Amino acid sequence: MRQAALVRRSTRIAGRTLVVLGMAACAEGPTLIQGDCATVHGSEICTWGERLGDQVVAFGATIPVGAVENAPADTPMSWPPVANARIALPAAVTTATGFTLLTVFWEAHGHPPGPYLTPHFDFHFYGISAEQVDAIDCVDLGKPAELAAGYELPDVSIPEIGDLIGLCVPTMGMHSLPGDQLRSSELFEKTMVVGYDRGRPIFIEPMITAETLRRRQSFTVDLPTVPGWPAEQRYPTSFHAEYDSVGQMHRFVFSVGATTP
Repeated sequence: MRQAALVRRSTRIAGRTLVVLGMAACAEGPTLIQGDCATVHGSEICTWGERLGDQVVAFGATIPVGAVENAPADTPMSWPPVANARIALPAAVTTATGFTLLTVFWEAHGHPPGPYLTPHFDFHFYGISAEQVDAIDCVDLGKPAELAAGYELPDVSIPEIGDLIGLCVPTMGMHSLPGDQLRSSELFEKTMVVGYDRGRPIFIEPMITAETLRRRQSFTVDLPTVPGWPAEQRYPTSFHAEYDSVGQMHRFVFSVGATTP
């Protein structure tokens, strides 16, 4: 009798121990997966991912304030534009989500159309390989059959460059933008661009003004649902820019959530 009671007591203790250990593991939260880094205006922009258990649940990049504060007021014109940085996402993020690469462009004077003629950064997060990005030549100008709700794919004429069908830029792709913003008489502050090549979606792009980043505050940008995004990839559920006052940087976070077993 006494031995049976001891066994029952030991079983209860072991059960409670397992529960505590499980709760502790959950309390630890996600672990960081470090990606690559590149220097932009004297500061390092780095990519990363987050893993919870065995699943990638978020990815993004850290954007130091120094990269914004030290951005030059003028830059030489080049066509096609040359990226300030091309930074690979962690291999684990690519395997889990299909996102591969971040390209960073500093637009010292902004670019057409009108609402975007203000200093800003373009952060392209691609769902195709770096080699495929390099091969984008804007020769095939087929547009997608369907865009994200409220988005438009404008044709823009730029002096000394010509007509950009669907705002197609070689080695970038076409750029679709919220229609109400395109027609606004006010300069934009932040938006989410959706990019295409040969009619298929290939990137999402937080396009953020220097002034917004200089405010050193957290912010959110709506992430549209994109028709035709490859089913085998994991499209993010949300985007948030967290400001870290200690590290003096924004942390761009694309949440992807855990997959169902």
